[in-house]
Amino acid sequence: QPMKPDLLVSPSSQDGDLGSEYLEDRGNWTGRLDFLLSCIGYCVGLGNVWRFPYRAYTNGGGAFLVPYFIMLAICGIPIFFMELSLGQFSSLGPLAVWKISPLFKGVGMGTILIVSLVAIYYNMIIAYVLFYLFASLTSDLPWQHCGNWWNTDMCLDHHVIKAGNATFPVNITNTVSPSEEYWSRYVLHIQGSSGIGDPGRIRWNLCLCLLLSWTIVYLCILKGVKSSGKVVYFTATFPYLILVMLLIRGVTLEGAWKGIQFYLTPQFDHLLSSKVWIEAALQIFYSLGVGFGGLLTFASYNTFHQNIYRDTFIVTLGNAITSILAGFAIFSVLGYMSQELGVPVNQVAKAGPGLAFVVYPQAMTMLPLSPFWSFLFFFMLLTLGLDSQFAFMETIVTAVTDEFPYYLRPKKASFSAVICIALFLMGLILTTEGGMYWLVLLDDYSAGFGLMVVVITTCLVVTRVYGMKRFCRDVHMMLGFKPGPYFRACWMVLSPATMMALLVYNIIKYQPSEYGTYRFPTWAEVLGILMGVLSCLMIPVGMLVAVLREEGTLWERVQQASRPAMDWGPSLEENRTGMYVASLAGSQSPKPLMVHMRKYGGITSYENTAIEVDREMEEEEESMM
Repeated sequence: QPMKPDLLVSPSSQDGDLGSEYLEDRGNWTGRLDFLLSCIGYCVGLGNVWRFPYRAYTNGGGAFLVPYFIMLAICGIPIFFMELSLGQFSSLGPLAVWKISPLFKGVGMGTILIVSLVAIYYNMIIAYVLFYLFASLTSDLPWQHCGNWWNTDMCLDHHVIKAGNATFPVNITNTVSPSEEYWSRYVLHIQGSSGIGDPGRIRWNLCLCLLLSWTIVYLCILKGVKSSGKVVYFTATFPYLILVMLLIRGVTLEGAWKGIQFYLTPQFDHLLSSKVWIEAALQIFYSLGVGFGGLLTFASYNTFHQNIYRDTFIVTLGNAITSILAGFAIFSVLGYMSQELGVPVNQVAKAGPGLAFVVYPQAMTMLPLSPFWSFLFFFMLLTLGLDSQFAFMETIVTAVTDEFPYYLRPKKASFSAVICIALFLMGLILTTEGGMYWLVLLDDYSAGFGLMVVVITTCLVVTRVYGMKRFCRDVHMMLGFKPGPYFRACWMVLSPATMMALLVYNIIKYQPSEYGTYRFPTWAEVLGILMGVLSCLMIPVGMLVAVLREEGTLWERVQQASRPAMDWGPSLEENRTGMYVASLAGSQSPKPLMVHMRKYGGITSYENTAIEVDREMEEEEESMM
């Protein structure tokens, strides 16, 4: 019996159906807003609240917005759009997407390593937030007064300062606020550890909070994007409601204007310093979450013609506006606090965990109904943190299941559980008395220069190895229009050059980690640097494996490994128009597009695009001859 070529098999027959059945398994977003809200939830995280306002105030106040928006245009929006395009075009996770150029699969391995390290400590921050959330469920906040067992003689209550300042000024230089002692001596119990090499005992209340946060994350990603896509309707929108409440409460406080003035007064002389531009680029880079694979993963669950061009602008600009809004909510409260304490704003302003767990909780104790405002603030941090964590987990799970679809896809829930348990066990060191030192080390090194190398390599591979023309053609096929000169200029030159400058600056201005007055020992520094180097080393390791799999001389092997794999392209057969039809199994047709149209009927606007693309390619071939 003669064999029928694959293209002549009717779509209803069993073989022809295999492709679509296989992909249904992978899952897609169930609602139109799932993808958009997941991206917003992923990008708008803790950094918007605790990093951006402080960065703005230390780098020229309102003037910081100039480099911020320029950097957003040069390396934020273009790389964001590139990542979404790669994910949506191929419907593959951050490892399998390297079918685009198998020689560089190590970039995907580096991404997964970085994301795993970040997921370990990011969930610990969520555990601290849960701890404070439960501590806020009282009539009197536990960090309101001195006189508890964890307080020292240096503790000074702000009520005492306020009463004292009315009669005679109180010297507060060598004193500590009750909220600071609550954080360091009660929550962390850091006095039980002498440094990073002496972790001390596990703090069981923190350990239980970490277990709870991993349980919440697991339950939300249990069914992949089908479940997390529904949870984000709450976790991505609710923080905005709380942020607006905190903002209204903040600006109605006495002295709020003092803080806002501090935050926004432009100091244009700062713009002449390279540090400010680098800080702006770093803020954009980490805030949008490019390079972590989360955007690529989310886009891979889209339908083929989803308008990601529009979504790119909604998410990136929304993220920037949220950061600026958060600055008002934070600094209005800091202004009120500085007035209450009778000290300048710059003495109370802090960044990072110091702001979230020391300064802001202290400010809450000065308000009427303080437990209510404290609960709201920590609930906002919880929802901000969770959807970023969903993205990290979804990235790891999707990357590995796309590599081994036959084994792991049917067991995705169990596989997710294994990953969550493994990362929880690795994070146990963070729940010890010296856990904060480990957290600072992970925070400083896990996603530093390694992440930049990953993003620079991705950018160069797509534009130079795969080819800018080809990539724009793919986007054209998917969205119906080609990326304009702005995107092409950024991808070719501006984005990689800006990130190279960032990388060089980071290496030249390298400063050892510290936590307060504690300096990390040399072995800890080396361990941190190794974390960053390991993710970069994945790239040459991946190259070696890819070259060994090919045949021929070394140069032939390199050339073969850098070309796209045979099955690279849209995952669903009906989207494989133009040049990609020929790469389907069993396709021998000289005019694949005509067969394709006969099989799927009619010409849509996207198939028109495909005909144009085919014509362009034919013209190119003729001109080369």
